[in-house]
Amino acid sequence: MSPWPSARATARAGTGPGWTRRSSAALIPQGRAAVEAAALAVVGAAVTASEQISRRGADWLRQACGGRRLRVHTHCNTGSLACLGWGTALGVIRALHADGALEHVIVDETRPLLQGARLTCWELGHLGIEHRLACDGAAPFLISQGLADAVVVGADRVAANGDVANKIGTYSLALAARAAGIPFLVAAPESTLDPSTPSGSAIPIEQRADEEVTGTAAPAGTRALNYAFDVTPAELVSAVVTEERLILPG
Repeated sequence: MSPWPSARATARAGTGPGWTRRSSAALIPQGRAAVEAAALAVVGAAVTASEQISRRGADWLRQACGGRRLRVHTHCNTGSLACLGWGTALGVIRALHADGALEHVIVDETRPLLQGARLTCWELGHLGIEHRLACDGAAPFLISQGLADAVVVGADRVAANGDVANKIGTYSLALAARAAGIPFLVAAPESTLDPSTPSGSAIPIEQRADEEVTGTAAPAGTRALNYAFDVTPAELVSAVVTEERLILPG
């Protein structure tokens, strides 16, 4: 049984997911202008969807955390550079900031490719949002010390049972959030929800090159376990927010 029985009940009236479904490739015979118009429509839909995700997620977090100014922990890159518009998880943070409801952000460096350090910190700095960079391995300890009021992450796929696949390191944040008793919010577009995948165990996880981990520090010949993503069980997720709805565990 799905742990998300309230998903249908919390759906908002609308015209469907923010991402357009029509392939611009099908419009090629109609000429360049038609293809360009379709591509711009995709961009516009993505920007609108990101703002809806951001606002709905920020509103829920403020309510869940008692309305105070929040200290938020996030992982990887989920802002304009990754998602267009305001982004997903970083968009929620941006909406909190716009409301004067954000105190600071803790950003995981996101080993081994450092998307948090290279991209998220750049975006937060550009927006004038107070933030601190943390080693991935330090994240659960920081949460245990009361340095965050909530964790907000994106998702690469959400299975039918509510399991969430996201950048490696997400699962440890969910465990830490549960132990600390703080919300763990997943912000993602409707297109990320995959009813054809029954659970996280059915999601193939990419293993990337050893050299991304071993670099120049490890002895020659050292092998790595370089999983690009992990799966967070649905029972650790406080809520999933999309451009259309807020999904709460039943």
